[in-house]
Amino acid sequence: MQARLSSAIDLTGFRNEARDLLAHQVPPEQVHWETDVVTEADLFAQPVQGSDQARPSRSIPRAATAIVPSSFLRLCEVVVLHHDAQRFSLLYRLLWRLVHEPNLRNDPIDPDMLQAQQMAQSVRRDMHKMKAFLRFRQLPDQEHPGEVLHVAWFEPVHHIVEAVAPWFARRFAGMRWAILTPERSVRWDGRQLMFGPGGSRADAPAADAGEALWLTYYRSIFNPARVNAQLMQSHIPSRFWKNLPEGAIVPAMVSNAELGARSTGQAQAVGRKTGATIPIAPADAQPERQQPSKLDECRRCDLWQFATQAVPGAGPKRAPIMLVGEQPGDQEDLAGEAFVGPAGKLLDRVFDAAGLERRTIYLTNAVKHFKWEPRGKRRLHKTPAQREVDACHYWLDKELVSVKPKVIVALGATALKSVLGNGNAKLGESLGKAIQHDGRWVVTVYHPSYILRVPDEEAKRQAFNVMVEGLKLAQQLLERQPEEPKG
Repeated sequence: MQARLSSAIDLTGFRNEARDLLAHQVPPEQVHWETDVVTEADLFAQPVQGSDQARPSRSIPRAATAIVPSSFLRLCEVVVLHHDAQRFSLLYRLLWRLVHEPNLRNDPIDPDMLQAQQMAQSVRRDMHKMKAFLRFRQLPDQEHPGEVLHVAWFEPVHHIVEAVAPWFARRFAGMRWAILTPERSVRWDGRQLMFGPGGSRADAPAADAGEALWLTYYRSIFNPARVNAQLMQSHIPSRFWKNLPEGAIVPAMVSNAELGARSTGQAQAVGRKTGATIPIAPADAQPERQQPSKLDECRRCDLWQFATQAVPGAGPKRAPIMLVGEQPGDQEDLAGEAFVGPAGKLLDRVFDAAGLERRTIYLTNAVKHFKWEPRGKRRLHKTPAQREVDACHYWLDKELVSVKPKVIVALGATALKSVLGNGNAKLGESLGKAIQHDGRWVVTVYHPSYILRVPDEEAKRQAFNVMVEGLKLAQQLLERQPEEPKG
């Protein structure tokens, strides 16, 4: 049986087809998935109407509608962007098995689930590299004489252009730009995103004066003491170097480092960002006097110097429940998004067990930068100091004012201390309980990373249940108003 999708990333079409196939009890091995190729001539044509009409008649009795974990739907959103031609077959096979094998959702080493997770990770890595390694060059904007159009060329592995384009629209909202790739192109005119067919490397502009300035800056910040050529090649494959301006000068700088410049670099600071454009306050300055307007400009403590980026909260603009964790982890630091690493995946399981949807909850952290210590080639989490928690409370206050949650769920001791503004608050005394604070309810549970670290399976199960019951309590508290303080 053939299932046809309108494009390589037609998630809506896949969900409709999969729902119909599942309802008619069509097993995965009987389905052949095909995607239509959007040609240049058809790019701006009206969408094909009535895709359901093209489906063959299915006379098999319909089955009851199946319910699958919300985490699987989020997995589908990423895996459909993978370049593997069998991705839709894999996802439908997993959907079929989730319905007919309920224990699959609790099997962390199932081959199909592992393959899907690995494909999703590959897509996320490709999206991260597009954000990190794309370089714009300037051209005269023919539609707006006297202004410039910033154009970039990139060669992604997966079908990620339409998924990443909104990030660039937010990041570079004030300029007109276009990104060309072999498969798709996208343009931002300052108001909306427009997608078109792919291009070639020759369509991108040549080097400009701004690029020469960038190379001068890159040479000035290059630290020979930190050169690890093998690690550099693993993080930035050769296919990216050829399109990066600095790719032309890095080999010579690496050679110079190996010939003796490394010893000079050892005398300089290693692992700290330098040349900041925003002044750093003196060590004795009061954090309350520093009021940055943007999170990525925050210098209220020293953690910004070692983190990749600040990680903001995520969720609805207004949310009845806010979850506050300790700080971003390694993967959150790289992605710039809260709870996308192992702790976030476990949190998704807690949401499912508690009957909550992640999209309805605001997720944030008490500290917005990742604090870590090196351990070989790994960056291991390090608990933030109380002064760092206090300094970052400036941003949590802003989130509380904006989101206006009725219930706050504190994940762990650090989050509890930040929410209550009490450095002496004890996790054990408030675990699983409802506390009234500043006109809101506060419920304390374990942080999901605690469950990941605990070696004992029974302790893991108990901690997981504490989290589930805590979230259920948070839902119940939405109907109850905290009592006004007396006196």
